[in-house]
Amino acid sequence: MKKEFIQKFHFNWNKVILYIRNHFCIEGKIDLIGIIYLIGIQELGKGQNIFFSREDKINILHIAICRILEPFGYYVFIGRDREGWPHYLLIKNIPFFNQEEQSFFIKEAIIRYMKDEKIIDEIIM
Repeated sequence: MKKEFIQKFHFNWNKVILYIRNHFCIEGKIDLIGIIYLIGIQELGKGQNIFFSREDKINILHIAICRILEPFGYYVFIGRDREGWPHYLLIKNIPFFNQEEQSFFIKEAIIRYMKDEKIIDEIIM
């Protein structure tokens, strides 16, 4: 059972990486923070030819984390402000994970996001 789960995870994660590599013309290593940032830009709905300050970029990462953890019951979407930035409320504390567990958890959340948003079709759950 665990072996099948790990195989599905790797299959799905490779689909995410392949999608990002092909749609954003990225060669070389794709890091997790970069993927989270892309999700944040997607959720913000802005990004073309816009300069983001360092604070904006941190907020974009926060938006993405909130959004990908929302289906797990950690955050709830409460609305957008006047400038269109989404806001979330923490409703359940996120458990402490070591670095490896955290990376796995975030990747699982990204896979689910890509499936839920119908960005990638062939995700197996």
